[in-house]
Parts: sequence; C-alpha cells; structure tokens
Amino acid sequence: MTDALGHPPVATTAVLADLQDRFLASVREVDSEVRVPWCGRWRVRNLVEHLGRIHHWAAGQARRRQETPLGRGPFVLDAFYAAQAAELRETLAGLDPDAPAWTLDDSGVVRFWHRRQVHETLVHLWDLRTAGGLPLDVAPALWADTVDEVVTVMHPRQVALGRAPGLPGRVRLVADDAHGTWDTTAAPDAPAEPSVVVHGPAERLALLLWGRTTPADAALAVTGDRAALDAALAGRITP
Repeated sequence: MTDALGHPPVATTAVLADLQDRFLASVREVDSEVRVPWCGRWRVRNLVEHLGRIHHWAAGQARRRQETPLGRGPFVLDAFYAAQAAELRETLAGLDPDAPAWTLDDSGVVRFWHRRQVHETLVHLWDLRTAGGLPLDVAPALWADTVDEVVTVMHPRQVALGRAPGLPGRVRLVADDAHGTWDTTAAPDAPAEPSVVVHGPAERLALLLWGRTTPADAALAVTGDRAALDAALAGRITP
C-alpha cells in the first residue's frame, strides 16, 4: 500500500506531531549549550532554532506564501519551538494533502511537506537526543522511509541542481530490519549493477546518508568498492 506519491504511508501528520512532541520534550531535557557534533559548530540552541525556522518556512511553502521573518533572537527555546511546530501542524491539517504547494520535487502538492518535515524532525530529534546522551526508539519502517526519501528525492535533486555529480557507480543500500533495498542515482553510463553494497539496520543507513555515521560503523557491512561508497558520501547526497 502506498500514498498518492507512491510512498509507504508512514510519514503522516500524526507521526510528525509525535516527533515534534518528543523533540519539544527533549529540548527541556538537554542543556542548550551542549555541542551537537554532527552539525558543525552548532550547540543545542542552534539546532532548536534551525528546526523551528525550517517548520515556519515549510508552512509557508505549503501555503505558497513567503514566510514572515522570525527575527534573530535570542528566543526562549521551548516556547519558540512549540510555536513553530504548532504553526506547521495547523497549516498541514488545514490544507488538502493534494492541494498545490511549493515543493522540492516535481510533485507540487502539500503532501510532500508531510513527509519532508517528518524526516527533518526525525534526524534532528536524533541529533538532539544523542547529543544529550539520551536514547531514541523509532520504528525501522520510519528510518527506512528516511533512506527512501534521500535516494529518491534529495540526492536526485542535488544532482539536478549541479550540487552533486552523477556517480560513476551505484551504491546499493539494504535495510536488513525493514526489507528495503535502494540503488542511488548514478551517471547515465554507470553499470546497472551496484559497485558497492551496504547492509545494516535502516536507522544506521539513514544516518550514514545524512552524515551522522560513517562506513566504519560496526552495525554496517560494506561489500564491493569501498572507494565508490566514500566518493558517494563525499558528494553532497543531501543538502
């Protein structure tokens, strides 16, 4: 069963609301000055402000309106994030999922933002909780959809925009706990068979694509041309 865009129906507004609630609770648990190692020089404060601003921007994209600037801050972090999260949820709830929207792919419908903001929130929830030394329990199917979004939407967009080259060889990703297999976008003359195959839990594959772990991760098994994998990961698969 798939949704109108052909995706498994795991990235729903209910899932988004749950992840946002968990993010907000985590904001209140983790010190705002803790470093977030996977996000350059950011501290938790920067991460929270970033996700709040992205929610606000996405709400505008779904409505096909330019967002109102939120100012420079400083903000009361939990109140700031709660307000932007509520704006996004209320915006998406008030729009037909198949209504026209500004999107990052060629779908051009509001439903795109349901999925995109689920995965934006999920990855940054992992950032926040891991930076604070807190566990995160998320179903493999949702992490598998994170992988799918990168492979089918984000990476092809990066290639189309000239931000990443077409890869000379395909990378195959196999989620052992979610029964998913994906091949990355490659140059037109690339061999049909993958140059390298990466097996592992869907969570670790998603984190690999988003730069939160490396091929040396003990949960991942890499077979084939390791250099091809390194080249792919160095090539801005995601924005």
